[in-house]
Amino acid sequence: MPNAIVFGATSGIGRSLSDYLIQDNYRIAISGRRIELLEEVRDKRPDQVIVHQLDVQDLDQCRQVFESAVGKLGEIDLIIHCSGIGYENPQLDWSLEADTVKTNVLAATLIYDLAFNLFRKQEKGHLVSVSSIASLRGNRHSPAYFASKAYQVNYLESLYFKSKEVKGGKIFITDIRPGYIDTRMALGDDKFWMSSLEKASRQIYKVIKRKKRRAYITRRWLLISWVLKIVPSWLIKKVM
Repeated sequence: MPNAIVFGATSGIGRSLSDYLIQDNYRIAISGRRIELLEEVRDKRPDQVIVHQLDVQDLDQCRQVFESAVGKLGEIDLIIHCSGIGYENPQLDWSLEADTVKTNVLAATLIYDLAFNLFRKQEKGHLVSVSSIASLRGNRHSPAYFASKAYQVNYLESLYFKSKEVKGGKIFITDIRPGYIDTRMALGDDKFWMSSLEKASRQIYKVIKRKKRRAYITRRWLLISWVLKIVPSWLIKKVM
């Protein structure tokens, strides 16, 4: 039976992917701030699910939860990072910017490092992180969120390069870049090409099973990514 750890499993993409993993006969350790929602998942399959209440901004607790999950499950095949936060913050309220950086940069980096170091020791494993299409450009309304996602994308690419140093070629890094998905993380009022959570999660899980390096979700957002990469900043600033 394969083993997985999911950070940010209380709702949204993390919750949906946890359900897929259970259906695929994984043993999973799931974490998040709202323990009652985690327990709902566990109560369906108590023989397969371990729950940990966790605020990833508490880095010491984050490390402890990771070590506890590894201790209970043993060898880990898959780690999924879905913990994230973001705000529309055009006034640059520092408390909101700091909150975003603590979760999307500091906590994400710790989870990435813990996962990679474990996989390097095991000489195998698969790290999946949900970044965003927002990683490709800046944004006047949510600067910390867009910048934090660019950080995640570049860190994941760095880990992909580092994975080539490990013999056997059995460490995989997957960067999931969603567009708008019908979850509480969908920022803004004008949500172009909004996808249902069900459709997006189904596509993400297919990507995970194929161990793809990166994927835009839903697939049509690949077209937008091509545009965002080539459009000059003077034009982008008119719409973002």
